[in-house]
Amino acid sequence: MGAYRFVGRDGVDLACTETGSGRPLILLHGFMGAGSHWLEQGKVDALAEQGDRVVLPDLRGHGESAKPHDPAAYPPDVLADDGLALVEHLGLGDGDYDLGGYSLGARIVVRMLARGAKPRRAIVAGQGLAKVSGPQGGGTTHRVLTALVDGVEIEPDSADARMAYWISKFGADPRALLYVSESLVPTPEDALRRITIPTLVAIGDQDERADADELAALLPNGRFVRVPGDHYSAFTAPELVAAIATFLAER
Repeated sequence: MGAYRFVGRDGVDLACTETGSGRPLILLHGFMGAGSHWLEQGKVDALAEQGDRVVLPDLRGHGESAKPHDPAAYPPDVLADDGLALVEHLGLGDGDYDLGGYSLGARIVVRMLARGAKPRRAIVAGQGLAKVSGPQGGGTTHRVLTALVDGVEIEPDSADARMAYWISKFGADPRALLYVSESLVPTPEDALRRITIPTLVAIGDQDERADADELAALLPNGRFVRVPGDHYSAFTAPELVAAIATFLAER
């Protein structure tokens, strides 16, 4: 396994780890996560064993990547910019790689596809149509991050307090995450209909994002699968890895 650094298009320093050899498979993690989360429960091992060179970047504001506190470092769609910069850094041409993501990572995969990325196949997991095409940011996450940044007291034993606990437990940077959330850009349904890359849309059968099948239906070459679990536990489900492995094995 190798760790290295690369730079975004604006020069921001970003971290990446690779394991396995063979066809490159870039996997993007979820909000508050890191590329290393894909390594847990042997998910990446199963993919590497079937001949994938698994590439695991840390998104800007996450993990070992830079977490600037200047809002100018988080322009609209910057995470997609970083993903495209990684493809360029690796010297990958159209069809030379596969691309996948979970939750926030899946949103960024969609943005990359909409902006012209040309992997052979794509995986959009843990994400539904409303989250991809509707308003970005906002909600509980934005409220809690804003409170943490501004030093506002959060009501004990509330849903906000539970989220604040997990932000602290993950060692996340609230200010960087707030700027990340404000940089997200929706992908309109018309743009989704123009994405022709074969794409697997996978969702937990208890995930509140119940419209993932609608997302798959809009993609001309979309395929839909449900796996056991809610939004969090589905990520660790062996069935998710099996579905991804089967999809990618269709060379």
